[in-house]
Amino acid sequence: MRAAVLHETGQDKLEVLDDVEAVGFGPGKVRVRVRATGLCHSDLSAMSGVLPQPAPFVPGHEGAGEILDVGEGVRGLRPGDRVVLCWLPACGACPACRRGQTELCLAGFMNAGTPNFRRPGGDVFGFAGTGTGTFAEEVVVDAGCAVPIPDDVPFDIAALIGCGVTTGLGAALNTADLQAGSSVAVIGCGGVGVSAIQGARLKGAAEIVAVDPVAARREAALRFGATRAVAPDQLADAKQQITAGEGFDYVFEVVGRSATARTAYESTRRGGTLVIVGAGAMDDVLQLTMFELFFDEKRILPSLYGGGDVLRSYERAIALWRAGRIDLAGLITHRVPLSEINEALDHMRTGSALRTCIEI
Repeated sequence: MRAAVLHETGQDKLEVLDDVEAVGFGPGKVRVRVRATGLCHSDLSAMSGVLPQPAPFVPGHEGAGEILDVGEGVRGLRPGDRVVLCWLPACGACPACRRGQTELCLAGFMNAGTPNFRRPGGDVFGFAGTGTGTFAEEVVVDAGCAVPIPDDVPFDIAALIGCGVTTGLGAALNTADLQAGSSVAVIGCGGVGVSAIQGARLKGAAEIVAVDPVAARREAALRFGATRAVAPDQLADAKQQITAGEGFDYVFEVVGRSATARTAYESTRRGGTLVIVGAGAMDDVLQLTMFELFFDEKRILPSLYGGGDVLRSYERAIALWRAGRIDLAGLITHRVPLSEINEALDHMRTGSALRTCIEI
C-alpha cells in the first residue's frame, strides 16, 4: 500500500512509497482503511524531534476510515463500520481510568517501541504510542482505537474530531470550564486554537481575543467567534483596552513554547486561569518565581487531549456540529491527496492552513 514515510528525524520532507505493509493484525486488533486524515502541528513536531518519536515512521494521528477486518475477540466492531481513530484510547482499568481521568491513561503508549509497518528494507513505526500512522492507506490498531461514528458524519469531519477539535473544544469546555461573561485570550490560532475559540463562544465569553502572527489566521479566528484579533506585539494593548491592564480571566496557550506560555501567564489576571494546550519539547522549561506563584494565585491548568473523557467529547462534538453550534467544515482550508503531502506540510509551516485534509 501507499504511505508517507519520514526516514530520519529532522528531515522536513516525507517520501510517499508504495511498498509499505501494515503489520500486527491479530487478536484484539482491527485493520482500518484510512479515508481522510488531518495534518496536525504535532506531526511536524514529531518530524523535527520536538516530540519524541522513533524513526523511520509514518506520521499522522488525526484520521477516520472504515474497518476492513477485525481480529479474534473484538466485540462491537465489524467490517464496513465507519470509525474515527483515537490516538489515546482508555484501557478502563488503570488508576487514571478508575478515577475518571481517562485522558491520562497511558495504555496506548505501552507499544511505543513496536513497529506498525514494514517495508522490504526494514521496520517502520507509526506515530504516537498507538502507532496510528494515518498518512497511510491502511493501519492496524487496537480495537479501542477505532471508535464508531454515525453514517451522517463525513470522514473529513470525523478526522478533525479525532484530535484538533476535541483538544481545542475540551480545553475550553472541560479544563477551563470558563464562566459566561468572562474575558479570554487565545494565543495560537491554528485548528486547535480556533476550536478553543469556538468553545469559549459556546460558554458565553464576552470578549475573545485571538492572538497569532499570521494575518490569515487572525481573519479566520474572527469568523469562528473571536471578538478581536491581534498580532503578538498588539496583545499588551488589547489587554489594556479590554481589561484596563488587569489581565484576562482565561488565557489559552496553544503553541507549546515556554516563551508564549510566559506571555500567556503575564496576560492572565491575578486569580485568573492559564490553560496550557500546546505540546512542547521536553527540554523547553517555563520559568516562574515562587513568589509570583504564591502572590498572583493564578491557576495553571495543562489540558491533554481536551482534558476529559475522549469518547464523550467525540459525541459532544458531533452533537454540536449537527446542531450548527460549531463549524467544523470551515476548519478545513486545504485539501490534498496523499501524493501532495509535502505541499500540505508547507501550508502548515507557513500558517496558511487551519487544517489540511489529506484525502486517501
